[in-house]
Amino acid sequence: MAQTLRPNTAGSLFATDHKPHPLQHALLAVTAVLGVTAFVTAMFHNLHLLSSWAGLIGIITGAYGQFVSETTRERFALILGLGASAVGFLLGMAHGGLFGGVIG
Repeated sequence: MAQTLRPNTAGSLFATDHKPHPLQHALLAVTAVLGVTAFVTAMFHNLHLLSSWAGLIGIITGAYGQFVSETTRERFALILGLGASAVGFLLGMAHGGLFGGVIG
């Protein structure tokens, strides 16, 4: 019996179709960095401006990254970044918001 040979994709971290995805990887990296920044700074009440803005921008870049992503691995990492961005954004909003005390 003949068996179908599958390409070896175990060594590939992001692209499983063996094509370069520079835009998707850039959006993934930006979303991940902003998500971690928003999540970590949300734990400190006085950093609500940084956490809320980083979270908002991370949500926007992550949503666009989901829209243009081509592989499952990209989508998985983007969801992690989106989740961290959302938590950071929401906690930043609860601690004082996007403009908390700067305007008004």
